[in-house]
Amino acid sequence: MTPPNTSPPGSGPSPGSGASRAPGSDERFAALVAEADAVSVDGWDFSWLDGRATEQRPSWGYARAMADRMGRARAALDIQTGGGEVLASVPRLPPLTVATESWPPNVARATRLLHPRGAVVVADPDEPPLPFGDGAFDLVVSRHPVTTWWEEIARVLAPGGTYFSQQVGPASVFEVVEHFLGPRTAEERTARDPHRAAADAEAAGLDVLGLRHERLRVEFFDIGAVVYFLRKVIWMVPGFTVEAHLPQLRSLHRAIESDGPFVAHSSRFLIEARKPR
Repeated sequence: MTPPNTSPPGSGPSPGSGASRAPGSDERFAALVAEADAVSVDGWDFSWLDGRATEQRPSWGYARAMADRMGRARAALDIQTGGGEVLASVPRLPPLTVATESWPPNVARATRLLHPRGAVVVADPDEPPLPFGDGAFDLVVSRHPVTTWWEEIARVLAPGGTYFSQQVGPASVFEVVEHFLGPRTAEERTARDPHRAAADAEAAGLDVLGLRHERLRVEFFDIGAVVYFLRKVIWMVPGFTVEAHLPQLRSLHRAIESDGPFVAHSSRFLIEARKPR
């Protein structure tokens, strides 16, 4: 997504509002949805959304901070690398750099990006155990892991090694989720709590060095951006298809056309933990 615009924040539209159709609205809806439903969603590059959606970035600058740590590491592991885009942006990789990924199209994409940089991509099911020996890495990183296996991270870290990760926090983009699935339970809204993650890290024997959390403004400017987002971030609305969600898509399209961008809020936290020497 592109950086957020500098216009004054407005109020978000009411999902499912009964706004009347503008002339040509049905035609625009069909064209936008068809385009977004046909485009490839391989990898973890969101540049297709440029000009169609924005997401405010966390203040800490994960990619820059991760690159700084990579430049000082000897052996590093990037867990759930996606298409390898973030790792490939690092100016100086450690002498030994390994990435894991579970989804075959992303494994292929990450291999094309990272092999020329000397990094190895390992196909891994994202379940314990990690396919590495004890104490193999002095740095382990992960951006937006689906699950964090803290005991495995502690095991593969060398004494004095660190884990550095930006993760999705609680109730992230739930304005979108609840438009399609209805109200979520209190348990669902508090899942992925950063303080719980810190407690799990400590229970695995790691010392938490830092923990930060921010909620960030997200705007969708057309219904095609919503379709693309839900096809790519598949855990937001599990089993999402255009055909199965046409009523919700149509009502959201009408709301965007009537009231302006659909506003949601992502949730992100940054955690750094060290294995004692």
